[in-house]
Amino acid sequence: MSSRHMTAIAGSLLTASFSAVMILACTATADNEGAMSGKGGKVVDQPPAGVKLTTLLPVRISVDNGSHKTAITAVVKNGGTGNSGRIRLLVAGFDGLAVKNVKGCAEVPKKDLPPGSNSAFSCAIDNLAAGSSKTYAVDATFDPRKAGKICLPVQTSDGKKTYWQQGPVPFGANKPTPNAPATPLLLGVDNKPVGPGGDQLPKTGVGDEVLPLGVAGATLVAAGTTGLWATRRRPHRH
Repeated sequence: MSSRHMTAIAGSLLTASFSAVMILACTATADNEGAMSGKGGKVVDQPPAGVKLTTLLPVRISVDNGSHKTAITAVVKNGGTGNSGRIRLLVAGFDGLAVKNVKGCAEVPKKDLPPGSNSAFSCAIDNLAAGSSKTYAVDATFDPRKAGKICLPVQTSDGKKTYWQQGPVPFGANKPTPNAPATPLLLGVDNKPVGPGGDQLPKTGVGDEVLPLGVAGATLVAAGTTGLWATRRRPHRH
């Protein structure tokens, strides 16, 4: 076989390999972009004309079974045609999910936490332009022996109005993997760990094992809309 023929074959194989890599890369990118969801979100107070605020959470996270650490991406978007003005995003943890840090945000003092929450961070946004979004890296822990929820309210900077609220929405697994290095959790799934009592969840508070998700959500909405988080105190800048 001539060297010219060998070169042509090698070139064809290289082109085919490069094309396959490009197809796989595009597929992976598409999958990553589609791995966020606004499940559990709702409009609370009507935003200004032309402003449409929403949030997104990953549909799947992974919890280290040894350290209980997990990483969550939180996104706030303005899908409208007008600028949002000064707003804030709150990231709050409930039950077995505790928020340890949100990069670029300030921790909410315990006395200002919403009812039922164990942790929260406040992310001040000077303005979210029309069609833009802002992404936050959330460090959290999740106790796989308990249920766990997260909540993302988008409020005015003083907390008097809540334009959008995602949650409290659960992360969970129907089939826990205690002997594996990590447990995958899905958004919108109630955690059902295997404990001493079989499928029954251990208690995480006084009667909260029977607290409907809607009640917890309504409580947080009430806290946001009446300004209990900050309006009775002088507003803080973060």
